[in-house]
Amino acid sequence: MRKMIFMLVALGTLFFAACNTSKQPKSGNAGGTTAILGQKWKLTELAGKPVPDQINQKEPFLQLQGSDSRFTASGGCNGLGGTFSLQDNNRIRFKPGPSTLMACEHMEIEQGLIKALESADNYTIHGSELSLNKARMAPLARFRAVSAETGGSALNGTWELNYISGSRIAFEGLYPRIRPTIVFNLPQTTANGNSSCNRYNISFTIDDHSIRFKEPASTKMFCEGTGEATFFNTLKTVNRYDIVGNSLHLIMGDIAVMRFERK
Repeated sequence: MRKMIFMLVALGTLFFAACNTSKQPKSGNAGGTTAILGQKWKLTELAGKPVPDQINQKEPFLQLQGSDSRFTASGGCNGLGGTFSLQDNNRIRFKPGPSTLMACEHMEIEQGLIKALESADNYTIHGSELSLNKARMAPLARFRAVSAETGGSALNGTWELNYISGSRIAFEGLYPRIRPTIVFNLPQTTANGNSSCNRYNISFTIDDHSIRFKEPASTKMFCEGTGEATFFNTLKTVNRYDIVGNSLHLIMGDIAVMRFERK
């Protein structure tokens, strides 16, 4: 009888110890899976080599949105994006989507970042540093958390268009004299600007990094060419935005269809 009681006590002790152990935070990632989400992470190292502060005058970064499991990134040239999935034990998988197809100098950083995203299967967070890893090998990429403006206020100001997708006419052919602009003044949800021909006002809805533009109201000057129509029609397709340094990307799905520079 005493032996039976001793065995039951021993089993109970092991059970509670196991439960208590399972509740301990994961080593090296005290913030849990939510710590990686919503934060803007600046790329600082690729394959063990330091990354310059800016590439082609743009800040290389990674940002993951928990609301729709999408990520946006930049290696200093094209706007990158796609989806990701998180699992227990800090496991992560990225599925890059289509990106813009611009050719820039120093493309090696962008190519290295894409390779790291495709290969990564786990991550670690130590303080303000994020590492993307494959198995237990040396980190593929390291990032540092940076503060970001919230509530859409980073949109405020004047932006001038310097890239638009979908037209068979070259950008300079669409806008030979005046480039379109858009001016935000949040928390107001009405923007204004010049379409390259007419002045316009346009309403929009915004939620985190999601944005939707409504029909514009504009002056009625006659405009040569298709630049204005291309501008307004492309605005209607946009459902997300991202800001990288002084560049504003307006995005349809995973593709940046318009890019503006802050003026």
